[in-house]
Amino acid sequence: MIIDMPATSTREINRRLVTERDEGGAIALGRVLTLIIDVGGQDAEESIAAANDASREHPCRIIVLADGDHVGPARLDAQIRLGGDAGASEVIILRPTGELADHLDTLVIPMLLPDAPIVAWWPHEVPEDPAQHPVGRMAQRRITDTTRCSDPVASLRRLAAVHAPGNTDLAWTRATLWRGLIAASLDQSPFEQVQRAVVSGKSTHPSVDLMAAWLAQSLRCPVEIDRIPDGLAITRVRLDRASGPIILERPDGKTAALIQPDQPEHRIAMPIRQLPECLAEELRRLDDDEVYGEVLTKGLARLTE
Repeated sequence: MIIDMPATSTREINRRLVTERDEGGAIALGRVLTLIIDVGGQDAEESIAAANDASREHPCRIIVLADGDHVGPARLDAQIRLGGDAGASEVIILRPTGELADHLDTLVIPMLLPDAPIVAWWPHEVPEDPAQHPVGRMAQRRITDTTRCSDPVASLRRLAAVHAPGNTDLAWTRATLWRGLIAASLDQSPFEQVQRAVVSGKSTHPSVDLMAAWLAQSLRCPVEIDRIPDGLAITRVRLDRASGPIILERPDGKTAALIQPDQPEHRIAMPIRQLPECLAEELRRLDDDEVYGEVLTKGLARLTE
């Protein structure tokens, strides 16, 4: 069900939500959080689809802030999506114009679920300081995605300079499986010091930098980045030890090979993680990701290229 509400107000939107719940039973109670998506001037549909998929694991109210015209009379156009058009959530799309477009936080506050955590997500360009952004200030968790920025690596470095507890980035989430496999391989004998590490991957993909920064921060060894112009995110991690290297590589973006000294090669299904899967993982935790914070603020500074 899609309900268009041109030239409306937050009061009318809330009233319509209550009416649909009372009369049609279209909205189920029991939402666990409010997810605010600030898409800026980008198309919102991909982000809404990813949030709808994630909502099947985390039922929530989704508030989408679409970029309106800052010039002209103050006006709020809205759209409500329920039922099959909203997954296990309810979607409210707000498109303010005029001076309303400069006060997004005042538009959002009446839409928030009472006594529920708030998560802010910027699926495209990263704000200068997510924790000080009008929407970010009201959120317990703030999710960025430097992978989709116009300059991903520079955006990652900028986030490092303004990091605050509660911030995270989906480029970090996309490397979760890589970190897990590397950590598991290092937990097996022989327990030797890693002398050098090399991370290979797409030259502009921030997951490559975060993976290298994690290794540098965790292992305290020299880490290099091999930037491949046409690579697929992370393609290879090599850890050099006295007994021989540990190599984890995924050249095709589908299947990884783990190669260790004196062991048969292990083949592991590891497709590139998609947006809904990464978003759902971040919504599972509402506490601060301290490891990400250390990697971002300390690990990146350890890298040598």
